[in-house]
Amino acid sequence: MREKILLDTDIGMDVDDAVCLAYLLAHPECDLLGITTVTGEAVERAKLASVICRAAGREIPIFPGAEDPLIVEQKQKCAPQAAALVRWDHQTNFPKGEAVEFMRKTIRAHPGEVILLAIGPLTNLGLLFAVDPEIPALLKGVVMMGGYFFHRLPEVSPVEWNASGDPHASAIVYRARVPLHRSVGLDVTRQVILTAEEVRRRFKSELLRPVLDFAEIWFAGYYPSITFHDPLAAATIFDERLCTFRQGSITIELEDAAYAGYTHWRDGGEENPQEVAESVDAEAYFRHFFSICG
Repeated sequence: MREKILLDTDIGMDVDDAVCLAYLLAHPECDLLGITTVTGEAVERAKLASVICRAAGREIPIFPGAEDPLIVEQKQKCAPQAAALVRWDHQTNFPKGEAVEFMRKTIRAHPGEVILLAIGPLTNLGLLFAVDPEIPALLKGVVMMGGYFFHRLPEVSPVEWNASGDPHASAIVYRARVPLHRSVGLDVTRQVILTAEEVRRRFKSELLRPVLDFAEIWFAGYYPSITFHDPLAAATIFDERLCTFRQGSITIELEDAAYAGYTHWRDGGEENPQEVAESVDAEAYFRHFFSICG
């Protein structure tokens, strides 16, 4: 049976969101029910998502979501990859103010079947869970790229971007009881990286052409590589063997403003049981990714 997935994304900054979307569109076992965007310039982000959908020959519902966090100031106000839109066919009109309601109705239409894949700050999910508290129990699962748990890395902030982008929304989501509540954290995703040269050599399929174009903006302005944060989280939906996992509980730091969004981990415990990736087989992951994306 194909996995019914709703994708919530901040596509437009780090190019791994675009890579993740291409992977989902290519995967034969993925039934992508819709896409919602989050953080600043949500409409531009929706346009970028539509580029990849059209490259795949797919019409997927796309809804621009919340541009501002619940309480804190927005850290991600722009979508730099929108500079590439002039080169690609894309959708220009999107429903306004309907992202959370679209998610709510879709999940209620498929109780126990939908996986909510969150690969950006969690504002849309926090609003969804606050507006309809029954939604977490109606999901098949929540899978997130977010947090930072076991293996501290030198010169890397202990506060991960997605969890800290809207810490109060993150707290709502991590308190929710969901049948599957999975996080793939920064300490694991940082083990799956390709250099710009490798990306240019291997991103040859028609579907990956716009992704490579977006990636060139990322390479020029940020990093000469792609870390496959979000695509790895997505891949665990279809092949759990790519990672090992630990069970426990996560709480979000809200008291210390300097560390707001820090993910506190506790092994075991019956309260809010969650699943966190502990390791990844990087070689197996890349074999899996390119077997899907060509």
